[in-house]
Amino acid sequence: MADEKIEETEEENKDEESATEESEKPIDDEESPVETPDEVEEIEEEIEEEIDEDGEESLEDLEGIGPATAKKLMDGGYSTIKSVATAAIGDITEAAEISEAKAKKVITLAKEKCNMGFESAESLLVKRQDIGKLTTGSETFDTLMAGGLETQAITECYGEWGSGKSQVAMQLAVTVQLPLDKGGLDGEALFIDTENTFRPERVMQMAEGVGLDPKEVLKKIHVARAYTSDDQMLMSEKAAEMVRNSNIRLVIVDSLTSLFRAEYVGRGTLAARQQKLNRHLSTLHKLADLNNCVVYITNQVMSKPDMFFGDPTKPIGGHILGHSATFRIYLRKSKAGKRIARLVDSPNLPDGEAVFKVTENGLED
Repeated sequence: MADEKIEETEEENKDEESATEESEKPIDDEESPVETPDEVEEIEEEIEEEIDEDGEESLEDLEGIGPATAKKLMDGGYSTIKSVATAAIGDITEAAEISEAKAKKVITLAKEKCNMGFESAESLLVKRQDIGKLTTGSETFDTLMAGGLETQAITECYGEWGSGKSQVAMQLAVTVQLPLDKGGLDGEALFIDTENTFRPERVMQMAEGVGLDPKEVLKKIHVARAYTSDDQMLMSEKAAEMVRNSNIRLVIVDSLTSLFRAEYVGRGTLAARQQKLNRHLSTLHKLADLNNCVVYITNQVMSKPDMFFGDPTKPIGGHILGHSATFRIYLRKSKAGKRIARLVDSPNLPDGEAVFKVTENGLED
């Protein structure tokens, strides 16, 4: 009996040793075949599907954000972690229906995910290499703007009626479709029309002037007519989703202030108007910065008859708009059908003027 027990024990030890050896052996190729390049590519595509187009993780990756809250944020226009990181606490509270403390925590976590904080000026200089320039069609105008209108910035053009603000807007909607080597951004345009100034017939003329197919150009310009300031602001907020899901590189608002000026009359409504305008401009700034696109806005003017010296023409919008616009350009008429563009304000360019013509083919020197 004792010998039988010893034999059984030895057999069990051998089984355990063989099992250990089996576990330590590398897995055969038959059990774990090496993926072919095509299979590896398919796996990578599956992983990429879980990450959005900008390379960001999903909202549910933020601590405290579940599927229900993520859906509410997406319905409110916050589809990326970066959009949450740049939002105000009150906006997140309202959109996700959560407390201010939780909204603050979510925004803080989103900022950490996006590495939003202090950085060296050297690294910022490297990031600015991604900024593009959009040609106006006029070499002198482009020279004034150091190569064209910048992406990640708001460019404002103000002037009297007939000075060429809307002509510049339609010209940009055409030139943005040009390839990069011709001064374009190889993209599409989004046009928010508040004064019924957009004319597809005029765009077709300009398209022929730069050698593009007029019908193809019209297909790549998305136009929306705004009738109230609320409608205008809503369109700018919805534009963010359109820009993310398509190749839109230019957003135009023509004009920015006309509806605000019509709805808010008198000094008693000035504070409410300026607060609303400031919020609208904040949305446009985020749109330009987060999507690396050009934002071009036109602005109306007013006259100061009590001004005896200097130019009595002043832009609407007050200091709110003056501080918010990255570049300010004053357009005015000249002789023989010429227009003068004067760079009034810029963070990095000197003041100057450019003379150009508005012809049947568009903007020319």
